[in-house]
Amino acid sequence: MKLDHRRTVLVGLAFLSICAFWQMYDNIIPLILTNTFHLDETISGAIMAADNVLALFLLPFFGALSDRTSTKIGRRMPFILGGTAAAVILMNLLPVFDNAYAGGASAGKLALFVVTLGLLLVAMGTYRSPAVALMPDVTPKPLRSRANAIINLMGAVGGIAYLIVAAVLYPNSKTEGLTHVNYQPLFIVVSVLMAASVIVLYLTTNEPKLAAAEKEYETEHPEQQLVEEEPDGSEELPKEVRRSLVMLLCSIALWYIGYNGVTTWWTTYVGRVMGQGLGGASTCLLVATGGAIVSYIPVGQLASKIGRKKTIQGGVLLLAACFASGYFLTTHYQSINAVMFVVFALVGLAWAAINVNSLPMVVEMCKGSDIGKFTGYYYTFSMAAQVVTPILAGTLLKHISYSVLFPYAAFFVACSFVTMCFVRHGDCKVEAKAGLAAFEDMDAD
Repeated sequence: MKLDHRRTVLVGLAFLSICAFWQMYDNIIPLILTNTFHLDETISGAIMAADNVLALFLLPFFGALSDRTSTKIGRRMPFILGGTAAAVILMNLLPVFDNAYAGGASAGKLALFVVTLGLLLVAMGTYRSPAVALMPDVTPKPLRSRANAIINLMGAVGGIAYLIVAAVLYPNSKTEGLTHVNYQPLFIVVSVLMAASVIVLYLTTNEPKLAAAEKEYETEHPEQQLVEEEPDGSEELPKEVRRSLVMLLCSIALWYIGYNGVTTWWTTYVGRVMGQGLGGASTCLLVATGGAIVSYIPVGQLASKIGRKKTIQGGVLLLAACFASGYFLTTHYQSINAVMFVVFALVGLAWAAINVNSLPMVVEMCKGSDIGKFTGYYYTFSMAAQVVTPILAGTLLKHISYSVLFPYAAFFVACSFVTMCFVRHGDCKVEAKAGLAAFEDMDAD
C-alpha cells in the first residue's frame, strides 16, 4: 500500500487556504478593532472569541450535512467551493469598512463591519469540516496518519505564506508613524491565494471517483470496519467503540486545554514572570512552530510503524514533561535562553505527534458515510477546549499567580494520557500487500 503524495498535497490545498485566512484573521482583526474602532480589550476579545463559539455549532452541523450531500462534484466540494467564494467576497469588504470608518467615524460603519465579520465567520465555518473530511474520504485507513501529516504541513505553508506577504507589504518603514494602516492589499492577496488554491483543488481532484475507489477498498476489507450497519442502512457504534470514541474526544479536549492555555497566555506570562518583551516570546513560539513543521512527516511515518495510540501517548508524555520543565526554566531564569528554545522545539515535536494522529483515530471509528460528522465531533471538542481554557487559565493567573500557567498545562496534558489509556480502537495497522488491487486505481487521476 502506497500513499499518493501528489494527490494528498492537492487535497491539502483546501486546508492551506483555511490556515492562511486564520493566520491573517488572528493577526489583523484585533489591530482593526482596537486601532480603528477603538474598542477596549474586553469587547475585542469577545469578538475574537466568536469564531470558536460559532465553530462549536457550525463545524459538526456542516460536517454531518456534507455526509448526506450528493452532487456530481462530490459531497465535500460544493461546501469547499461555496464557502471559499463567500469568504473571499466578505473578507474584502472588511478593509473597505475599516478605511471608511477611519475617514469618518459612525455607528453605522461599525455595525456594517461587525455584521460582515459575523457572516464571514459563518462562511468559513461552512467548509472547514468538509475540507478536512475530504482527506479520509480518499485515503485508506492505514495511511491516514501519514496523509494527515501532509495536510498539517500544507496548513503550515498557508500560515507562512501569509506571514511572508504581510512582511513584504507592511515593513516597519512603511507603517511607522501612520495613524491608520490600509490593509486592503493584504486582504486581496490572501483572498487570491485562497481562491487559487481551491480552484486548483477542484480542477485536479475528481472527488466522486476517488471516494468511490476508497469505498470499494473498504468493502473489500471488512475486517477494518468498527461500525455495525443495521438492516435499514443506519450505522451504530458498538458499545466498546463508543467508549473509545468518548475517551479519545475527552483526551483531545484535555490536551487542547493544556496546550492552548500556554499559547494564549505565553506572551503575557513572559512579561509578568521573566520581565521579557514580545520579541523573545514570539521567538519561542516560532521555534515551537518550526519544531512541529519538521516533525509532521516523521511522526506520520512513525505512527505507521508503532501505531497511532503509542505515538500520541509518547507525544503527550513529552509535552507534559516540556511544560513541567517550562515552569522551572521560567521561574529560575530572568531571560530566555538556549535551553528554553530546545524545550519549545520539543513542544513542537510533541504537538505534531499528537495532532497528526488524533483526527485519523477519530474518523477510524466510523464508516465512510459518517466521516464529516465525526470530523465535526473532533472540532467540537477541540474548539470547546479553546473557548474554555483562556478563561479558566486567565482566572487562575489573576487570582493565584502567573507562575501557575505551566503546572496548569502540564496537569491537563497528563490527564489526557490517562484517558488515552482507555482508548482501544482507531489504531489501524498497515496491511501486507494482499487484496489491494482495487485501490491501485486511486494512484491516477
